[in-house]
Amino acid sequence: MWSQLQEAWTKLSEKLFGWLDAVVLNLPNLIIAILVMTIAYFLSKYVKKYTKKIISKTTRDNTLISVAANVVTASFLILMLFVVLGILNLDKALTSLLAGAGVIGLAVGLALQDPIVNLFSGVMISIREYYKEGDLIETNGYFGKITKVTLRSTILQQPSGQVVIIPNKDVLQNPLVNYSHSGRRRIDLECGVSYGDDLEMVKALVRKTIQNQVDHNEQLPLEIFFKEFGSSSINFVLRFWRNISSQAEYLAATDDAIIAIKKAFDEHNITIPFPIRTLDFGIVGGERLDELYPLKKVTSTKSNSLDKGPAKEN
Repeated sequence: MWSQLQEAWTKLSEKLFGWLDAVVLNLPNLIIAILVMTIAYFLSKYVKKYTKKIISKTTRDNTLISVAANVVTASFLILMLFVVLGILNLDKALTSLLAGAGVIGLAVGLALQDPIVNLFSGVMISIREYYKEGDLIETNGYFGKITKVTLRSTILQQPSGQVVIIPNKDVLQNPLVNYSHSGRRRIDLECGVSYGDDLEMVKALVRKTIQNQVDHNEQLPLEIFFKEFGSSSINFVLRFWRNISSQAEYLAATDDAIIAIKKAFDEHNITIPFPIRTLDFGIVGGERLDELYPLKKVTSTKSNSLDKGPAKEN
């Protein structure tokens, strides 16, 4: 029993002294590794700072700048970690670390497939500048003003006040209409006039009214087209452009045009017809109006009206 304990102690001592010898032999490498890692830590702050400075020259998206700087800084620190492991002659540990990182990276990539796709979609959107905060857009069946753009999603506020969060993947892969990109919009206004009105005079009057009374972009065409014979009117469409940045300005332009045209039509006795309905109460199973409310006949004698009092009612 005692001999077995001595043998175990001897093996343990040899193992400990072997580790101590390895530490002493690798002490210069350990000091160099610590020194390299310390320098790398302080250098990482400058790497992050200058990365932000360089990327800010290509994009104004603060979120993109911050994420890109963090990715570059992390990559720099990981590279320096590999250098430190090489200095310490931990080649096997380095190989195992790389293999483990590959397996872990594959598992994480499969688990976070949608978030990663949204992340890269956000990067693409920021670089290509499809839209920016404040733009009025329509995408994925939603219409509203962009309040915030992150690397994961685009946040819209609809005209009715609701907030919609749309993943960047869906924005990038589906059609998008940007109403603010050009800084102008076309107002399409439909109206109708009576069959008895002079159409050429109506056309000239509408054109003159818009030109003189409604704010519009004079460099773009002002168009008026009669398009159909309606059931009670001859209908036309008015098209003009206006420099617009919000939905409220678009509605205001439509409002201005309607008020101006209505006043002009009233001044020139031009009629805007409306459909007329005839109600027939003599339907099958119903009763006629003359049966519901019979007319009362009144007879009177003209010569004797003053002497005989009021007329008789039959």
